[in-house]
Amino acid sequence: MSSDPLVLSRIISDVLDPFRQSISIRLLYNNRFTVTGSELRSSAVINRPKIEIGGGDLTDFYTLVLVDPDAPSPTNPNLREYLHWMVTDIPGSTDVSFGQEVIFYERPEPRVGIHRMVFVLYRQLGRSTVFPPDMRHNFNCRSFARQYHLEIMSATHFNCQRESGSGGRRFRPDN
Repeated sequence: MSSDPLVLSRIISDVLDPFRQSISIRLLYNNRFTVTGSELRSSAVINRPKIEIGGGDLTDFYTLVLVDPDAPSPTNPNLREYLHWMVTDIPGSTDVSFGQEVIFYERPEPRVGIHRMVFVLYRQLGRSTVFPPDMRHNFNCRSFARQYHLEIMSATHFNCQRESGSGGRRFRPDN
């Protein structure tokens, strides 16, 4: 069994195909570093995070998306993958503020259950080669990558639940 948090949380399978992480991303909400699999309440994610992109080449451009594969509820994710944010044309070795916010940040507000909030960083073919979808609901990271010839460079996630929610996310082992 894999110890990769993206496999254990079923991000790899539900949202992404297996890939090799090749660039680091640092996720900070309220100036606090957030690690993969962190548990955050909706009050902690009101404002968009600061995200620093690794890579040493300013001539490489990246797209970042934030999706919720558990919308509107983990037991009935018929809006999977809900697109909360999209930033394109981010130069390597900078942060998302240097990119173009083409889908404005919509804070996660799960109403039912614990939702996996997934950040995916793609390398673009060049500047101005990626465009936003018409709708936020039923976005698909795999189809999006195929459409724009994007390569997954990194991914991370946190778990989010409403303020009065209790407990952590539980996964059943595959049989």
